[in-house]
Amino acid sequence: MLESAGLDGWIVRLFEDINERNLPWLSALSQRCEQIFGDALIDLVPSYTTLLVVFDPLALSPSQSRAMICQILADLQPEDAVQDGQSHELPTWYDISVGPELPRVAEHAGLAVSEVIEAHSQRTYRVFALGFAPGFAFMGLVDPHLECPRLETPRQRVPVGSVALAGRQTAAYPTETPGGWNLLGRTSARLFDRKREGFSLLRVGDRVRFVSVSRETFEREGGNTQPMGSVT
Repeated sequence: MLESAGLDGWIVRLFEDINERNLPWLSALSQRCEQIFGDALIDLVPSYTTLLVVFDPLALSPSQSRAMICQILADLQPEDAVQDGQSHELPTWYDISVGPELPRVAEHAGLAVSEVIEAHSQRTYRVFALGFAPGFAFMGLVDPHLECPRLETPRQRVPVGSVALAGRQTAAYPTETPGGWNLLGRTSARLFDRKREGFSLLRVGDRVRFVSVSRETFEREGGNTQPMGSVT
């Protein structure tokens, strides 16, 4: 399904539900758009179920770009290469001082805080999309028992490295931003670096594990132990 995104874009909706099996199709669609649109392509923004295609309106009309996307969709095949995304282990300090929603998620799930930490850290997640802020990777799927809604009132400041979940998604904040996700802890990994090629540590299709570490290890690796209560 194609949805208009203004005079220079189309949202291509391939799926309705979040599923890891969507990734090879979305990756294939991105690759084909790059090939077919060439220099007329401005940007591609993948999500869990859609791909936003932004084109140069001076090079293509909306009807021309639409016809090109329809041509691509007619014989689209899933991309095998997405299965080879990089693997990352993010050292994470799970603690109420930096993860104040640990008790909230535990109560919602009917689990002990230690069980929440174990369930979150034992799972391998796929990066489904990048967005919201530079380097912010939307990952899933979280253990169904941990599924928990966003906070009713978002925080004005969420510290760099904060590890969080919302619904069945999980993420780590690459920069200090506002946010309403449930904070579970903090990672010392540098998720966004302007000196790094591509800036973002994580890419769509990558596999990620949050590895539980002690406070001492977290500090030794450069992690910020400032408690959330002192963040204004």
